[in-house]
Amino acid sequence: MTRWLSRLTSATAIVAAVLVWAAPAVAQKRVALVIGNNDYRNVPKLQKAVNDARTMGDTLKQLGFSVMVAENLNRQAFSETLLAFDRAVGPGDTAFFFYAGHGFEIAGQNFLLPTDVPAATEGQEELVRDASVLADRVIERMQNKKVRTAILVFDACRNNPFERSGTRAVAGGGGLAPMTQLPEGVFSVFSAGPRQTALDRLSNDDANPNSVFTRTFAKELLQPGENLVQVAQRTRRLVSEMAETVKHKQIPVYFDQMVDDVFLNGATKGPTDAAKPAAPPQQVAALPPVSVLKVPKEDSINAPIASFSRHNGGWTVVFSIADPTLGISWRMGDAGDYRETGFIDTLDPRTRKRMPNPSIELPADVQAGTIQLRYVDTQGEMQGPFPIKFDPEAALIRDQRKILDMTATSWLSYREFNGLLVYYTHLVSYRCAIREARIGIDSAVPDKVLKLPPCDPRDPTAISAGMPLYMKLAPNTQSISVELTYRDGSVSEIKTFRR
Repeated sequence: MTRWLSRLTSATAIVAAVLVWAAPAVAQKRVALVIGNNDYRNVPKLQKAVNDARTMGDTLKQLGFSVMVAENLNRQAFSETLLAFDRAVGPGDTAFFFYAGHGFEIAGQNFLLPTDVPAATEGQEELVRDASVLADRVIERMQNKKVRTAILVFDACRNNPFERSGTRAVAGGGGLAPMTQLPEGVFSVFSAGPRQTALDRLSNDDANPNSVFTRTFAKELLQPGENLVQVAQRTRRLVSEMAETVKHKQIPVYFDQMVDDVFLNGATKGPTDAAKPAAPPQQVAALPPVSVLKVPKEDSINAPIASFSRHNGGWTVVFSIADPTLGISWRMGDAGDYRETGFIDTLDPRTRKRMPNPSIELPADVQAGTIQLRYVDTQGEMQGPFPIKFDPEAALIRDQRKILDMTATSWLSYREFNGLLVYYTHLVSYRCAIREARIGIDSAVPDKVLKLPPCDPRDPTAISAGMPLYMKLAPNTQSISVELTYRDGSVSEIKTFRR
């Protein structure tokens, strides 16, 4: 099989692409390009990338996609295959791009490596850039074709393909950079987090023909009634758990800029769906226009929203209401009397009256539930009630993560006292949002786990006697890098703290 794959020529790949796309274009269709590269000439070969591409191709066909599978592409064949993909997609389409093979990060940009990429050492980054395909460019091409939804999946977070014993490599230990600045309508999934590497197998006895990520992701895509976010979240959890069994850190990440919920295998079935006739697969290929969605009043665009913040005494809930109001009232749950929030000593310029207090206090031990919110509009009419769901655990994690993101420069601090000390009190204070903290001492790659105390939801920011708050370092230490894995599985940027 390997010898057959190595004889696959560029012409064969392109002819296959043209044959697959010979059918006339249909508006709002599903199209997919799936690429697997195993047979690299100048960097280490891979074993499962082609299998991964074939598995994903079969999976996407089951989901109503017209699929082109391309294997072992050199640079010219890669470019021509992308051109064929360009011709296949059009305005309003759902476009799916899957790549398995070597990928590489240079200065925060991700490159997909064709099979003829040259070997390179330190200082030869331009060789890699010129011979590879920029991942951002694939997104740009989809945007230029005005696709409605662009889904990109990269199972390319493997070891550094340019490492050689006795030489200095182009860059660090492998993995891809996060793609956080995505345009609207784009959803991307990576088989591992920033600077993590993806497992091809769990052990020498693992006979599965696919990588750990692809075998899981393909299965989750076929689960009925799951949107893309749910697919990505379940994949992340399952892959992370499997990797932990072999003491490896691999947490797939996703970046979501979707406007709508996207269901590739049917939307969630509601109680009224049973009376509706089942639609053929091709009829669910395109996403429904936003205009046909019927939104209940309580979920309307002007419905109040709430932000939750945790403090020593409990919770502060601040409501944001688009309309000018003359009064606000609320209750917890579906029974009981409504309570007025009162007023603050500020005049609302829109009503020329005192402004209703937009916040309430909840006790620290409040249970999960629904806040029913009402307000009186300027016509004196009562609007609502509007249900606002409150999950203390999720709200705590979200609140603390927001603080950590906003105060990243305070994660670590140095102090010289009987030697060099580095304090991580800030991370301990907001540890409830952190699954794992890793540090690198005089290294840009965080490779050591920083142990944090367990989270106490009853008093989440408390620092008790005996909690470790600092480390003692060698006096010549110059810098420390920090990477946080949050409770939801996402990974922070690596922050470097210099003396």
